[in-house]
Amino acid sequence: MNGTPRALNRVLLFIIGVKLLAVGVLLLLLATVPAVAAWWHGWSAAAWAGMESAFRQTRFPGREESWLWIVAGAVLVAIIIAMIAWLSQQGKGRANLLIASEDDSHINGEVRIGGGVAEQALRAALAGRTDLAAASVATYEVRGRPGLRIRIQPRQGVAPHLLAAEISQLVDALDLVIGQKTPVLVHMVSGARSRFTKAERVR
Repeated sequence: MNGTPRALNRVLLFIIGVKLLAVGVLLLLLATVPAVAAWWHGWSAAAWAGMESAFRQTRFPGREESWLWIVAGAVLVAIIIAMIAWLSQQGKGRANLLIASEDDSHINGEVRIGGGVAEQALRAALAGRTDLAAASVATYEVRGRPGLRIRIQPRQGVAPHLLAAEISQLVDALDLVIGQKTPVLVHMVSGARSRFTKAERVR
């Protein structure tokens, strides 16, 4: 429901995981297979010699420094900027305001209701339920409109459709209190906590 780039995160995690796996396999082979160790020594020596040659051929006229260092610095700066931009996208979409509407009275102004009001009310209503292992409520902005995401973890044996119907009733009651219908996403998850805790069925 938020703006976190999940697809990009999964791709990056996959790439990093593959690279770490490859490095681990290489280190294992270097430590256990003499032929791989001999190949590595020959390849690394040739690669180092080629790098030294490239730096010697790209020196500034009359100086010892190579302009490849400038390229390397620019690449590092670009990577840092990309990482900052990626970090700024994590969790994007959270909203602090649930309702902001003009007041119809004779006093000019706006009626504002923070998302914390709805979050605390729903969390309090869900906290005492014995059929839930965990529950969380958060306010997000989707397409310019604030909405609520209710994330619940039912205990084992709980009927999901009955639980969803009861949560819908809580949301309807909240809409009556705040005077506006709010978009809501109910996200049910399962996990070890729901499997190993005491199971109680919704009645």
